[in-house]
Amino acid sequence: MNKWKVAFFTLAGAIVFAVILVIYLATSPADDVAIPEPQKITGNVLVVETTTKEFESIAKQYLSDALNMAKLPVEIKVNDQIQLSSELIAFNVTVPIVMDFEPIVSNGNIRLKQTAVNVGKLNIPPTTVLKLMKDSIELPSWMMVRPNEEEIYVDLSRINIASGSRVRAKEIDLKNDKILLEIIIPAKR
Repeated sequence: MNKWKVAFFTLAGAIVFAVILVIYLATSPADDVAIPEPQKITGNVLVVETTTKEFESIAKQYLSDALNMAKLPVEIKVNDQIQLSSELIAFNVTVPIVMDFEPIVSNGNIRLKQTAVNVGKLNIPPTTVLKLMKDSIELPSWMMVRPNEEEIYVDLSRINIASGSRVRAKEIDLKNDKILLEIIIPAKR
């Protein structure tokens, strides 16, 4: 057999193997991420009401600080839902990813339940997109991507704000532009 035919079939086989491997890794089941128990926080409670735009700004600032980055790997928009957008580069092609989430307050923390996903013009299951996000984007320890549950869990009890104070979510009503947060300031002994 001609050496060019051998080289062609070897290269074609390697490309097919690589594509199959990428598809397998992207669609294989993700490991379950357990939700940790919320930290018990005691102290003086200050209730703060904010708007969606202010909440968006605060979220971007804390995410940027936690990642030590000026430019975030994901763009956050807060309107009637929380929208995360990013870009995935596959085979030198940039594919836009847009995910919509409904926030749910759970024990003072926030569960972002995925409601919609758009990956360019592709029809990809939400669990696959969240798995790719979990594997490719380094998020802070207080943000847990849970592909099997189609959600992102934001553990507010582990976010350290000024002087050891902590924050808890009390109510998130994006449609009425009302977000209530509790700031827990530790009591001096």
